[in-house]
Amino acid sequence: MIFERIVSRGLAQNSFFIGSGQVAAVIDPRRDCGIYLDLAEQHECVITHIFETHRNEDYVSGSAELSGRCGAEICHGSRMDFTYGRPAHDGDHFTIGTLEITVLETPGHTEESISLVVRDRDVSDQPYMVFCGDTLFSGDIARTDFFGPARKAEMAEKIFCSITEKLLPLGDGVIVCPAHGAGSICGGEIADHPFTTIGYERKTNPVLLLGKEGFVAKRITESPYLPPYFRTMEHYNRVGAPLLPRDPRLLPLTVMEVNEYRKTGCLVIDIRAPTSFGAGHIPESLSLWRDGISAFLGWFADYKKPIVLVDDFNQNLEEVYRHLIRLGYDNTAGFLAGGFPAWTRAAKEISTLPTCSVHYLKKHLESATPFLLDVRDIRNRRTAGFIRGSDHIYAGEVPQYLDRIPRDEPVFVYCDAGYKGSLAASFLAAQNYRNVTNVLGGMTAWKQAGFRIEKG
Repeated sequence: MIFERIVSRGLAQNSFFIGSGQVAAVIDPRRDCGIYLDLAEQHECVITHIFETHRNEDYVSGSAELSGRCGAEICHGSRMDFTYGRPAHDGDHFTIGTLEITVLETPGHTEESISLVVRDRDVSDQPYMVFCGDTLFSGDIARTDFFGPARKAEMAEKIFCSITEKLLPLGDGVIVCPAHGAGSICGGEIADHPFTTIGYERKTNPVLLLGKEGFVAKRITESPYLPPYFRTMEHYNRVGAPLLPRDPRLLPLTVMEVNEYRKTGCLVIDIRAPTSFGAGHIPESLSLWRDGISAFLGWFADYKKPIVLVDDFNQNLEEVYRHLIRLGYDNTAGFLAGGFPAWTRAAKEISTLPTCSVHYLKKHLESATPFLLDVRDIRNRRTAGFIRGSDHIYAGEVPQYLDRIPRDEPVFVYCDAGYKGSLAASFLAAQNYRNVTNVLGGMTAWKQAGFRIEKG
């Protein structure tokens, strides 16, 4: 048996390569699909099947891309009108060498969600593992809010029944391979475990232990964040995303070319640290650190305006580009050749973003009442506490709620450590907020300094 888990950082997304003998299947592939072809070559096998456990919302599926390069058949749930691949129904069987893959329809996260049960017939007729997509996670159950408030209870009940009536009966020893890990926006409190088992989740999963009524009651009160780019992902993953060039590359751009893009309208993303961005950046840039691209770009970027990346030394930009590809941002124009130093040497206009320490903020609050904006996840604010007098708007939702942020008074922005604060502050500065300061260190530094923290 061949088994490989492929993790896409940032998205906390898991795809899988499974095979036997000279044939293999891929489950939930990402769009930059070369890694699966490399694995097939390494194991000297042919990819015959590609399975999609559900229509993904947070990234572009790589099924069409991979199928176009290896000829494998795409299979997905039958309860959605996909324009590519073939529908798989409850009880369908697929043979991969000595392995048998059985389809279970497990709706709840989406209507067409399926799980894939693996048996190794050379060993036993008992289930060995299950690929459950976005149904059962380690320590959590997938979100069920995509169909709006009116269907929250219905979808919560569906996913709970999918787990208790389809997955749990497989047996406590069955290995669970979820499509997401800790940090994914498709769950709430996913445990940081690469795998789990049916038995472990039966005994320890806190939301599963609530029982059906308790779980449904909890879910109807929840409103997880919903990035705008999800709608594009849903469309792409139903009809098939545009195919990539065989060897997509991020192009270097001269200072002059970047300036021309700025004149005609583009989004400049500065991936440097908040301290570097604060000291100087291209005017109207968005401060978005490398590891935050997958989680936050979809709140601020559209799919038409060209994207230009700016760094200091342009190290490992291909990895950054892969994040953009997985989110469907084919409108990426390139990166500033020579990094930000090239911009300064060309004597181009530079903007700065004020920053301050928590000590400065504490002293300032003793004699003034600026607008203090907390841009952390609301769950973090509730559990870790907050600075007295602060207002809360999640970093990704700042563009939606500009009317709540005053333009005629100083604004201090804080988060956990300063990165989301720099993101939100840079966006406000680009919207002509003239007195915005990012609090470096955020709540981590505030707590470390021993300053008062409010709860409630």
